[in-house]
Order: sequence, then C-alpha cells, then structure tokens
Amino acid sequence: MSMSPMSADLSYRPGDDGFLEGKLLIAMPSIGDSRFERTVIYMCVHNPDGAMGIVVNKPAQNITFPDLLDRLAIHVPPAQSPEKIGCPVLAGGPVEMGRGFVLHTQDYFSEESTLPVDENVGLTASVDILRAMAVGCGPSRALLALGYAGWAPGQLDAEIQANGWLHCDPDPDILFGRNLDAKYHEALAKLGINISLLSGEAGHA
Repeated sequence: MSMSPMSADLSYRPGDDGFLEGKLLIAMPSIGDSRFERTVIYMCVHNPDGAMGIVVNKPAQNITFPDLLDRLAIHVPPAQSPEKIGCPVLAGGPVEMGRGFVLHTQDYFSEESTLPVDENVGLTASVDILRAMAVGCGPSRALLALGYAGWAPGQLDAEIQANGWLHCDPDPDILFGRNLDAKYHEALAKLGINISLLSGEAGHA
C-alpha cells in the first residue's frame, strides 16, 4: 500500500453550482455496475475536470488497521492499543486499490497533504496521518480507504441524469460509523426513501 500526497490539481473550489463535493452519493438499483451496487460514496472532488470519491460502506477484505501499520513499519507505542487508534479499513473504490486514503474530521490537518473537502471533513493521502494516529495524535474520527471511485469529465453527471445515483447531505455517523451494513439504508432514509419501495428492489431480501 502506498500513501503519498495527491498529485491531481485540486485547487478548483466550486461553490453552490451543482457540483457534489462534500455530498453523499447513493447508488440506485439502476446503476448497472456491480462494483457500485448499494454503495454510499463521499464525494471529495467534483468539478469540470471530473470527480473523485471514497466508498464508505464496503469493507476491505483480509486486512485490518494494525496490519496496515505493520506493513508500513509504523511503530505503535505500548500505551496505544489497536482499539484506541484503530479505524475501519474500507474498499474505497476500483481505482488505485493499492493506494491508501484517510477520510477524517478536520481536527487533524496537514498543510502539505490534507485536502479540505468541507468545513468538517478532510482527505489525507500521506503516511504522516497514520503515524499521528499511531501515537494518539490523529483525528477524532476517521476511516482508511484502499482505492477510490473516479469519473471522467461529465461522466458522473450523465450517470446521475440516467437515475444511477441520488445524493444527500453528509451525516458524520453515516460517514464514520462502524456499522457498514446500515449506511446504505441510513443514507436513503435521509431522503425519506424506503429501500423496499425502490424500483428494481422488489422481491429481493
């Protein structure tokens, strides 16, 4: 796994102009892509050059946070138990699945490597945040994602117009909660939608 500062030009900061940075994207049954079935994605970048987000409700397979620290040779002091510093390790999306991203509250911020998505949430792709977490100096809430979801210019907009996605305002408990299975239903509930009433879901448990 690699953790390095993001290289893309993320200086474009859209306002209230239809872009979905800082929103939750919710996959509809009509998404037509098994990789995104029942996913909830936190949108980190959305501008005329494309879009990038982190899936927040799919666990990574066969790896834990202590495993990652061990692989990166990050020392955990004896006073810091894995339970105290741990965070969920998620499958963040199908792009660059060997690369790690930490989505976190902005009580941790690095001028060099943290992208402030909104006033409450940042995205850091540097190993420094893991070192801070290992010694108890990291953010109060965080998740670590391997990979991300990415869209070419106009691609996400077309998928939304084709009823592939809904979106809603973020909720810290949905974003950082440990109950991954509940996040999809909770995100839909924010929009007043019952999953059993969605087209394409009838007859499915």
